[in-house]
Amino acid sequence: MMNREIFRSIAWNGLWKQNTSFVQILGLCPLLAISTNIVNAVMLSLATLIVMALSNVAVSLLRRWIPHEIRIPVFILIVAALVTVVDLLFNAWFHELYVILGIFIPLIVTNCIVLARVEAFAGKNPPLESTLDGVFMGLGMLWSLALLGALRELIGDGTLFSGIDLVIPGAEAFRILPEAYPGFLLAVLPPGAFILLGCLIAGKNWLDIRAAARQKSRPAAPPAATAENAVVP
Repeated sequence: MMNREIFRSIAWNGLWKQNTSFVQILGLCPLLAISTNIVNAVMLSLATLIVMALSNVAVSLLRRWIPHEIRIPVFILIVAALVTVVDLLFNAWFHELYVILGIFIPLIVTNCIVLARVEAFAGKNPPLESTLDGVFMGLGMLWSLALLGALRELIGDGTLFSGIDLVIPGAEAFRILPEAYPGFLLAVLPPGAFILLGCLIAGKNWLDIRAAARQKSRPAAPPAATAENAVVP
């Protein structure tokens, strides 16, 4: 049975400490190419999250029967089968968005994030922990891509949730900046993605440094009372 500390460690690693976008710097190809708006970023992240969670639990369940020498081809085969299912589901349910995302859904097979978690975690841990690792690593990717996509869309076009009608029919994007806003083309181009990503990584590092400094400045907790130094009333 998994205790609370293990759950908190897995969640914290996936969402912040080992964030795939800001710490491990993995999956840069979809991160920079698809994060032109928040909708594309979130939907591709959801597809990756589903694949990560299912591939982690599948590898964890089968790890004792997979020979060590051929584990990588077997892992890729499992991931490829799951990506094919997700690809077909996106094509059936969100066809117009599927056309926009294009090759980046099939490319989840080669995404370093998925293969890294399968190899580093799922191949060595029980199914429940492996599933949670895939979910929280996927959520870490989701919020980081969503933030990057929101910033690029807002700075580039002055809107948020552009293309939401491809997911929720009838929904409309929010115009945040005035209609007269001319847009900033650099934000929606790959160089702008690199610049904003660098700023977000710097911001995360700054927050980590501040948290470490606050932790260091806290007074040490008094030693626990023992049988020798306990005060007897």
